[in-house]
Amino acid sequence: MSRQVFLYDPPERFVAGTVGLPGRRTFFLQASAGGRVTSVALEKTQVAALAERMDELLDEVVRRTGGNAPVPAVAPADVADTAPLDAPVEEEFRVGTMALAWDGEDQRLIVEAQALVELDVDSEEDLVEAEERLLQDEENGPPMLRVRLTGAQARAFAKRALDVVNAGRPPCPLCSLPLDPEGHVCPRQNGYRRGA
Repeated sequence: MSRQVFLYDPPERFVAGTVGLPGRRTFFLQASAGGRVTSVALEKTQVAALAERMDELLDEVVRRTGGNAPVPAVAPADVADTAPLDAPVEEEFRVGTMALAWDGEDQRLIVEAQALVELDVDSEEDLVEAEERLLQDEENGPPMLRVRLTGAQARAFAKRALDVVNAGRPPCPLCSLPLDPEGHVCPRQNGYRRGA
């Protein structure tokens, strides 16, 4: 079966968003252009890591080019996107591997999100070899979302993604675990409740 690549070059919209209530949210990356929409599911930690690495990569591009790259220092207000995900949100696949790259010739940030694949291997060396084959197989690999963004689009994506991640349940001030609306059993209190 040939690899399915969902290419957006450039997207009209590329955002991170959620479906569901805090504590039970499902995270998505969603790209759209020309009437087509692609949504892929991923973990909250993957969204946070993608946004943080994207900002780091853009900062490095600015540093290496001496500020000559078309990358703003912060997300421009005119490209901010606070709208919800386009409905209906239909998951194409669950993300396993992500990659970021900077195309210096076209001045674009490339985001690749590849479907999660379970590998049946016997050793760590076999796993590394199988993963490398999958990444290099352009024709028969797992489905992939590939998005090419301008510097401004990338900064706006990263800002929104971090806002989405941080919009969940607030952390417990003692243990940093998420506080549930129904209550929270804090391991740091060990059953002890301070008096008022």
